[in-house]
Amino acid sequence: MRALFPGSFDPVTQGHRDILRRAALLFDEVVLCVMFNANKTGRFPIPERLDRLRAAATGLSNVTVDSHTGGLLVDYCGRAGIDVVIRGVRGVQDLGYEMPMARMNHELAGVETFFIAADPDLAHISSTLVTATGRLGRTPG
Repeated sequence: MRALFPGSFDPVTQGHRDILRRAALLFDEVVLCVMFNANKTGRFPIPERLDRLRAAATGLSNVTVDSHTGGLLVDYCGRAGIDVVIRGVRGVQDLGYEMPMARMNHELAGVETFFIAADPDLAHISSTLVTATGRLGRTPG
C-alpha cells in the first residue's frame, strides 16, 4: 500500500523525520510530498525543500520525494494511485485542524487519513518554532 506524507516541510524538522521513519515501517511505499499551503509564507524554495527531504529519507528504501504545488491533495492522490494520507499530530490542536481535512478528503475522493502521534520528546517542535529560533536546517539528526 502506498501512502502520502504531505506537508510544507519548510523546514524539515526532527518531528517530520520521526513520523517519516515510523510511516516507512508501516507502508510498502511512502511518498514524501512538498505541498503548497496558501496560509504559510515559504522560507525555502521548493527545490531546496526537496533536497532536504531526500536527505531526511536517506536509508529508507521505500520512500520517494515529490512536490505538488497546484490543485488539491486528493488530485495528487488520484493521479498517483494513493489511498492513504499520513499526518503527524502533536496534540489536540493539531487533531482539531486535521480532522475536517481528513473528513473532506474522504468525502471528495475516498482518501483515508492515518494519524501518527508525535514522539512526546519531539511534540514541541514545529517548522515555525525552528525558523523563529534561527535553527533552519540545523536541527540534530
